[in-house]
Amino acid sequence: MEDDFIVPLNGLKQGRTSFRRSIGKEFFERFGNSEILNAGLDVIVDVVKSGDFIGVDGAIDGDVTVACDRCLEELLIPTKTGFRLSLKFGSEPSDGVFTEENGREVIYLPESEGEYDLSQVVYDYICTSLPVQRVHPEGLCNTEVMKYLNSEEVNEYDDEGRHDVTNPFASLKSLLENKKDNNI
Repeated sequence: MEDDFIVPLNGLKQGRTSFRRSIGKEFFERFGNSEILNAGLDVIVDVVKSGDFIGVDGAIDGDVTVACDRCLEELLIPTKTGFRLSLKFGSEPSDGVFTEENGREVIYLPESEGEYDLSQVVYDYICTSLPVQRVHPEGLCNTEVMKYLNSEEVNEYDDEGRHDVTNPFASLKSLLENKKDNNI
């Protein structure tokens, strides 16, 4: 649902307000993210209002499924991250410098803003928590794919059984060897 992460700022009571949401694949599809194949994440958000201060603390925990960079099979990645925000009314400082206070990222909102949607924040923190290289532990990749990747040369044939193509990586390897031999 699109309003899952809306924090109502008008009428927000003093003290702590908490909510919990579960998100899956559909959440990432709304952002056009095709890398996340599936997800099972719980998001707990605590909003604290004290005078003019509005603090938003989020904890994200669960699993995300992506394609392995090596064998392209599904890879389950445990995901645990969180965020700490301060919502402030007014204009952002003109110097464009990232603002942080007391370990909280500061987000400036127009005075007229009646609510704040945390969806983008949740999405960003999940995506940046994922490892850059996403591969199965050694020995757990698809064995058929690994045979192909580890072979020196793989011959492929067209529909009539004629030799068609060799592994392009084997050709690159021979080019590198020739370069070393010729001191290029």
